[in-house]
Amino acid sequence: MSSKQPHVPQGYANRLTRREALAGAAGIAATAMGADTATAATLDLDDPRGNLTALLKLQADISGADVLGGFPGEVWGWVPGEGNRLLFRSYGIGASHIEEVADGWRFYHRELMYYLDPDSGEILQDWVNPYTGKRVEVMHILNDPVHRFYAFEGGRFAFPWPYTVMGDDLVFRISVFSFRDSVMPRMDYPLHSADNKYQAAELWMMNGRVSEVMNPDITSASCVTSWSRVGQWLPFMEMGNRPGIMVYHSDSYKLLEGVRQLPPDILAYTEKHHAKYLQSPQEWQSLRLNASQLTVSKQEIDTRWGDSGTPVGSVFAKD
Repeated sequence: MSSKQPHVPQGYANRLTRREALAGAAGIAATAMGADTATAATLDLDDPRGNLTALLKLQADISGADVLGGFPGEVWGWVPGEGNRLLFRSYGIGASHIEEVADGWRFYHRELMYYLDPDSGEILQDWVNPYTGKRVEVMHILNDPVHRFYAFEGGRFAFPWPYTVMGDDLVFRISVFSFRDSVMPRMDYPLHSADNKYQAAELWMMNGRVSEVMNPDITSASCVTSWSRVGQWLPFMEMGNRPGIMVYHSDSYKLLEGVRQLPPDILAYTEKHHAKYLQSPQEWQSLRLNASQLTVSKQEIDTRWGDSGTPVGSVFAKD
């Protein structure tokens, strides 16, 4: 039994043990698939490999086929003593596939997220920053690749992961907190960097159906995910180390029917400008080469500064 215990809602702790919950889940799976397949349809969610397989069925497709996800949401600014502002609506797309190798699963992934006008929902090209009053060019999230590696034993993600079973609902809770040296130190990027340290949190709740996860004939289970992120000001906002944080809140859906489930305007814009993000990357690279909005922003800022070698001020101002 893993030392990582799931959160059990108050009132249920004395009613069901984890094994009893899983036994009930197996019964639900048997009902959904027929009694003759019930034995073959069982994954032990307390076993590292069983737990990992269940999570991969939710996140991806264990057959290796491409999976597309769409995530609408909103982005807030939170300033101590000033209150909160809805800065953007947002829409993101993630494209993934997985590959089993000797010691685990490679997770091939790229993602984008558009910052949208909070009222009209249109994809922004520029934006008036309400904190500074200045119009700036909007730099959308375009991260390629964002690979992960899920090891069968140990590793950064170390399965089994916490989960909760309630009836036919299976929920995985994944929390990733980051604190490390920033790729954009304040001395070198005084207008575009919030701190010498990069500090952020990304919080997922992945919700699927036990009856699908336990079915050996289903390689890609339906999944609805809640995603939240807490982080620093974005480089294109050009706010330096002004006090405050960004709060992202999105709901994400596995698009089992592919691109046709994307909003028409988002799909049309992506096909025209960023078509590669509708398919997963095919080449495996070192995780050290993963992209983030900070690394991509740094590359863009450095390119616009050219050969000066020293900070030259704004590169995103539009006024």
